[in-house]
Amino acid sequence: MVGGDWANCLVITVQSPVELSHFVAVGKNLAVALCARDTLAGLLLSHLPPVLSARRCLIVEGKATIRGAPILYRGALLPLSDDGVAIDHVLGAANHRTLLADDPRTTPVVRKRWV
Repeated sequence: MVGGDWANCLVITVQSPVELSHFVAVGKNLAVALCARDTLAGLLLSHLPPVLSARRCLIVEGKATIRGAPILYRGALLPLSDDGVAIDHVLGAANHRTLLADDPRTTPVVRKRWV
């Protein structure tokens, strides 16, 4: 259903406590090592607690360092529920690009928008 976009998507199974939540599917562009550190997937996972408490979609963008390279990224986390009450999964999608040498250098800022 998502076709070629799946390479930039992931699904997180929500557990209680939230620290036990984990990836159940990760597209190839996000799946460097399936670890919560130093990957774009891990960056999205770090935004899980506020998504669960707000019960809303979060769009996040900013600068980060992934595997030693500075990047610009944009992603979204969408809470999902089988019963319409409890959030049991979160669908995520993200893309990024490496900062180029001639890109303006600014302070890393993370912008969040609730949808």
